[in-house]
Amino acid sequence: MAVVKKNVVIEGISGSLGDQLVIRIGKGGQTIISTKPKFADNREFTEAQTAHMQQFSEAVAYAKDAASKEPLYAAKAEGTSKSAFNVATADFMHPPEILDVDISGYTGKTGETIRAKVQDDVKVNKVSVVIADAQDQLIEQGAATLDAGLWWKYVTTTNAPSADVKIVVHAWDLPGHETVQQAG
Repeated sequence: MAVVKKNVVIEGISGSLGDQLVIRIGKGGQTIISTKPKFADNREFTEAQTAHMQQFSEAVAYAKDAASKEPLYAAKAEGTSKSAFNVATADFMHPPEILDVDISGYTGKTGETIRAKVQDDVKVNKVSVVIADAQDQLIEQGAATLDAGLWWKYVTTTNAPSADVKIVVHAWDLPGHETVQQAG
């Protein structure tokens, strides 16, 4: 990539040049020149492409509102070439990830700890734990609290009637996307 500094011919210019070049100004004030994209008139999109375009449209709609209302997006963009809008759009496109569920401290008794390691590109908004028996009857559920680093902690409040339980962790990010993972 070439870098041109203090060129009076292209400084501050933006738009398209004929049917060949697109010129725009980046967040840092740099002038970006690229070839104009060309698409076939009869192109057809796959189902996956159509779904991705729909998701991106939803991300843009979310980011238009959230970029100005959620200060964390502006804070994440500060000092980078991204805007708060860019960060919010990317956040919408990437749901939280549950990296690990640690049930080694749980035997089915009250006051025991279940931990989940959860990450997101911006912020994990909340994490909850659901404990059910083998027939999917709810034993207990509740919100986990941030423990240390990426780890969230849930302390049980009920004795399980048997050792045969299902533990499911739910995690949400700022756009409200939910990721679910069953332990074990």
